[in-house]
Amino acid sequence: MAEAVAEEKKSAWKVLGLALTNRKTGFMLLFGFASGLPFALFLGTLFAWLTEAEVDLETMGIFSLIGLAYAFQFLWSPLIDKVNIPLLRKLGRRKQWIVPAQVLLGTILVTMSLLEPKSQLGWFSLLAGIGAFASATQDIAINAWRIDVADEEATIDILSTVYQMGYRLSSLVGGAFGLIIAARIGWPETYMLMGGILLAVGFVGLWAPNASQSDADVATESELQVRALRKAGELVPSIRNRALALVAVLWAVAIGIVLTFMIMSMTNAPEDRPNPTDFTLNIGPWIIVATIILPALIAGWLASQKKQGKHLLAADEAPATGGAYALDHLYRALVLPLVEFVGRLGWSLVLILAVVLTYRICDAIWGTFAYPFYLGELEYTNDDVAFASKFFGVGAIIAGLALGGLMLTTIGRMATLLIGGILAALTNLLYADMALGGANMQAFSDTVGFTYLITQIPEIGDPELAKLTITIAFENLAIGIAGAAYIAWLSSIVSKKFSAVQYALLSSLTLLVGTLGRGALGEMIENQGYYDVFILTTWIGLAAAVLVCFEWYRESRGKAAAGIVAPEAGERVPAE
Repeated sequence: MAEAVAEEKKSAWKVLGLALTNRKTGFMLLFGFASGLPFALFLGTLFAWLTEAEVDLETMGIFSLIGLAYAFQFLWSPLIDKVNIPLLRKLGRRKQWIVPAQVLLGTILVTMSLLEPKSQLGWFSLLAGIGAFASATQDIAINAWRIDVADEEATIDILSTVYQMGYRLSSLVGGAFGLIIAARIGWPETYMLMGGILLAVGFVGLWAPNASQSDADVATESELQVRALRKAGELVPSIRNRALALVAVLWAVAIGIVLTFMIMSMTNAPEDRPNPTDFTLNIGPWIIVATIILPALIAGWLASQKKQGKHLLAADEAPATGGAYALDHLYRALVLPLVEFVGRLGWSLVLILAVVLTYRICDAIWGTFAYPFYLGELEYTNDDVAFASKFFGVGAIIAGLALGGLMLTTIGRMATLLIGGILAALTNLLYADMALGGANMQAFSDTVGFTYLITQIPEIGDPELAKLTITIAFENLAIGIAGAAYIAWLSSIVSKKFSAVQYALLSSLTLLVGTLGRGALGEMIENQGYYDVFILTTWIGLAAAVLVCFEWYRESRGKAAAGIVAPEAGERVPAE
């Protein structure tokens, strides 16, 4: 028995070593960096530049619209899955979107560096908006690329971990380092440097490997999927087209509302602009209902009709032509990914959505209130918080990701997901102690010698900073483990055939639930204080861990039914 365990561990380490030296892993680190850098530059560092340029806060509010591009990226994900870009399709199914997006982002950043924010704010905001959409599009394609190229060496677990490492490193480069560089060489030069980095990444990305399945095979498979819709045993076209019409109307209305909101925000006078927070809180949930919930119910009805043998073709029909052919392709792009997802998972989809909506809710919401807590409630200085959260904190989260990747390889995906979820939930109790003064965290820091180490750092040296730093370190270590497992699990439940759409839908839910929960959490902080909030988020995190246990049981009943798209260490991919 002991020899078998030792051999299994040896095999896991071998798999990990092969994965880390794999060419795909190197490009995944690069793409993760390219994915996180625009997010940091458009949604964080940019506000520091605008503040220094004396742009008023009301006008600055327009740039908060940039976040909507990431939250609602699933609205154009079917294009990424289905449409080929003329002249660029030879780069590969995903790279035809990734490389141009990176080049466009680099060009936008360089162009912004040539503008003066206050006097050329119109052009500045337009470029930032286009950049946000390009960045969100890049994210869709990179996530799909990660799922597509995963294999037995570069597993989805390792690729997901390495992706997040690159993403976190870029947040440090675009955030803390960006501020340091700007203080020395200026904002225009800093953004020109960052733009040059993205242009270089776009050039290097040309050599990134494509999926083992050739693009010609993918195109053929896509065409075969469309033709299969006319085979005996498939739903009759009239039923499919009614479902397509309903889903298309729902998506068109949702896209129209988002575009109208953004146009009004960018063209109206400041006093007439709609409020982004109110839009997200009041309209956001209805967009989710229109583009995810109702289409999923329609897809479930279609899957049930087919399973019950209703409204099916009795014999093969001739291949569609003209308008009918276009409708079949649109059905394949917009509805079939949901039909496949619901049909494959059935009622298990409810459990999966419950995990998606709860597992990362604590850190998704907390980011907005972290600085008010550190600076206002705990009364630390900007330099203290920068040291604890940006430098030490980012190091801790990268360490957590590395540990998470190791755990994924050695103990498996679901075990790591459960442990990471429990640890992330319990770290809220550390913040609860900080809200009461941090006596326990200070005592712990003193006991292990961490306080002494902090006092030896030049220009820092405050023993009171030790308890904040060690609290953030524990939280980020847990978030790193949980994040590595969560992205790997999320990637594992989608189908390679529809990876862009299905993953974008799930990841957007994660972003939106955090956005929607901030209003309620902010009100709770105002009324009850931070301590009660940390106790509540602890319980939410533990509830998510319980849901993970149910999901683990579901997957253990049949790996093939779980929709695994890439193996865990030592496993083979089940046939679809």
